[in-house]
Amino acid sequence: MRAKQIQSSWTRSKSQILLLFSTVCLLALSFFLFLSSPSDLTRSSTHSFAHPPIRPETSFVASLEYFLTHKAPSHQRRASDDTVRTVLEDDVRKLDERKFAKEMEWVHGDPYYPMNMPVRVYVYEMPAKFTYDLLWLFWNTYRETSNLTSNGSPVHRLIEQHSIDYWLWADLIAPASERLLKNVVRVDRQEDADLFYVPFFTTISFFLLEKQQCKALYREAVKWVTDQPAWKQSEGRDHIFPIHHPWSFKSVRRVVKNAIWLLPDMDSTGNWYKPGQVSLEKDLILPYVPNVDLCDTKCLSESESKRTTLLFFRGRLKRNAGGKIRAKLVAELTDAKDVVIEEGTAGVGGKAAAQKGMRRSIFCLSPAGDTPSSARLFDAIVSGCIPVIISDELELPFEGILDYRKIAIFVSSTDAVQSGWLLRYLKGISPTQIREMRRNLAEYSRHFVYSSPAQPLGPEDLVWRMMAGKLVNIKLHTRRSQRVVKESRSVCTCDCRRASTIFTPSS
Repeated sequence: MRAKQIQSSWTRSKSQILLLFSTVCLLALSFFLFLSSPSDLTRSSTHSFAHPPIRPETSFVASLEYFLTHKAPSHQRRASDDTVRTVLEDDVRKLDERKFAKEMEWVHGDPYYPMNMPVRVYVYEMPAKFTYDLLWLFWNTYRETSNLTSNGSPVHRLIEQHSIDYWLWADLIAPASERLLKNVVRVDRQEDADLFYVPFFTTISFFLLEKQQCKALYREAVKWVTDQPAWKQSEGRDHIFPIHHPWSFKSVRRVVKNAIWLLPDMDSTGNWYKPGQVSLEKDLILPYVPNVDLCDTKCLSESESKRTTLLFFRGRLKRNAGGKIRAKLVAELTDAKDVVIEEGTAGVGGKAAAQKGMRRSIFCLSPAGDTPSSARLFDAIVSGCIPVIISDELELPFEGILDYRKIAIFVSSTDAVQSGWLLRYLKGISPTQIREMRRNLAEYSRHFVYSSPAQPLGPEDLVWRMMAGKLVNIKLHTRRSQRVVKESRSVCTCDCRRASTIFTPSS
């Protein structure tokens, strides 16, 4: 009997010991996991769940369709905008005081200010007639392929080539959880902003509205912006206007001359911009949106053996201004061996022919168009075809960051039209140099492909890197303009006018 009791007691004790041992082991394991793996778990959740990879959309039409159907607010849901009902001098003064207080906070708290990253951008909430309505206008009419410019270019394709206004705006207003760029942030308060972005679609309105209707909308947009206290506070020097097509916004440019313009080039010929309107110090050059698909790593590898054409060009053979050199090049290169020179055509067929030709060529001719720049340059880059740039006055996008000598051949107009010179020069370039330049093209192509979401090292990213470099000059010129009180300016202006009246010689 006693033996049974002892056995029973031992069994219970053994069970208690095993339970205690198991509990201690579980606690030890939990403690070990707590100490050793939180960073791993955080990294895993960050990469796998918080920001799942999103395949970037590079087609303007496809991206716009998704934007309008999934992200654009309906008329019923549109929030109030930033329209100023009454312009008061006191509002400007108060904003100036708030900005001063914020800047002093940055001066004392940020050792890198004003060379700061990320760039803080206030995006104006403009009425829909300047933004969403114009995007819907494009979407509802882009299939009308018969809509051509006076020189025969398809209107909607031109809008796509100059759609930098859409790509930048779509990224800036996207939810933070969907954005990948870290060098620019959207701020909700104007006093927190380094820069102000004006989301007005100047190219769409120019091409798709009647002339007088377009001019009226331009005037309305400019008045809307220049009524803003932030505009008055800096006289527009920290405001960004996308004016990427050289024909657009011409009737009101003088009113926004202090603003930062996003341009396709500087057009030093003087045909499209008046002297002093644009400058590398104030403005920024952005690449055209390529009209052909990106030739990725696999495509480049597969096309290597197919590149049997020495020099290729497909586009308008006659252009105005600096583009007149095209006619001379045609006369020089037509019927030359291993050279393809073709008149461009519109539509899907024209795009396919250009893309096929570039992917089968070693060099692609990139002469000036109506302005010093040409969309062909960026088509060539994303096709893995080494650009041969013949445009003496050309300024290139992001040239403060990118070295174009690594991916392109630059030839003066004088040399290019000399009999036989260009082809002899190209044939003299070694296979080793060609392979190196093509490898560089594979690396550089990402800098010229707009996408949604915007990608690190993409053109949207490089825009804000370049803008960061302009901030010191912007603040310098803004401060200098604010030093003289308004009344003094008025007196000076009146005195100067009176003096000019007094000393004007009689006829």
